Amino acid sequence: MRRAQIVGTGLIGGSVSIALKNAGWHVTGKDIDESRAERARELNVIDDMGMDSDADLTVVAVPASALEVEVTNALEQTKGIVTDTGSVKTAVSRNIRNPRFIPGHPMAGSEQEGVDGADPRIFDGAVWVLTPTEGTDDLGLRDLQTIVSSMGCDVVTMAPERHDALVAIVSHVPHLTAASLMCLADDRALDDAPLLRLAAGGFRDMTRIAAGHPEIWLDICEENREAIVTVLDEFSQRIQQIRSIVADSDRNGLTDVLTQARRARTNLPSRYVRPQDLIEVRIPIPDRKGQIANITMLAADCDVNVADIEVAHSTEGAQGVLVLIVARAEVQRFLAVLAGQGYKPTTRELA
Repeated sequence: MRRAQIVGTGLIGGSVSIALKNAGWHVTGKDIDESRAERARELNVIDDMGMDSDADLTVVAVPASALEVEVTNALEQTKGIVTDTGSVKTAVSRNIRNPRFIPGHPMAGSEQEGVDGADPRIFDGAVWVLTPTEGTDDLGLRDLQTIVSSMGCDVVTMAPERHDALVAIVSHVPHLTAASLMCLADDRALDDAPLLRLAAGGFRDMTRIAAGHPEIWLDICEENREAIVTVLDEFSQRIQQIRSIVADSDRNGLTDVLTQARRARTNLPSRYVRPQDLIEVRIPIPDRKGQIANITMLAADCDVNVADIEVAHSTEGAQGVLVLIVARAEVQRFLAVLAGQGYKPTTRELA
């Protein structure tokens, strides 16, 4: 039985804990508020309270303001991999340089709050980003990628700085936009009471994320301030463009914008769940630190979905074979990128 430590027994920490317990792990949990950890144990979300020094994996799921302290404590008090669930990765990746620490960000959540809302199904089909650094232990990274994949997540590996720039576009600014629309409607409702009764369908869908807990977003906006402000400026320009198009009754311009948006929305990546949609890529790699991180980052760079990962060690020479299961429709693009980086990949049909 493998052992896991959860630091922060809230919604995300609790959901990770249940997923690990369902996979046969023994999970110990701790929280700065002991009553929350007690509640997690009452709900059978964790097996024990406290700190497990023998934990093979520690997941730190606390607010950004407490993240570095708790990660440092976990590295000192446990022996295995340590990862976190924070939404911003640059600062913690720069400030904590330890081969056992692999920063992460599960892009999953719920309108529910606390451990009572914990549900491992929030990870089904979600993206879980890992942001290893140059010193990250390769085998630890591979192990964590496998664990995260087993929870039902699509694992994407990239540099911390790139992660923060991208989530500002797809997560942070959308939340602020939803909050702004919701506040606009709420303010108008003071003068026109029936307004919120009309808020159905599309409005409810696009403002759903505004129901998130405000405290979380205070830390996110502080930690990722520069990237968020940059995207807000770009978004403001887009809104001004739309305003001009509408004000000028520019039907062709509006058609172009709406058509581009529709095409982009339709083409958002989806998961590959049928075996016939997948193929095995085998990549000989030298026994040198950073190879797994480098290759999985290449996959993310060329938009290739990695469904599974494994390392097959060679009995001869200082090399092994990295085995990736990827989408068949994307494999040629991936092979070309790998070849361009000097790798010699081969493919094999799934048995």
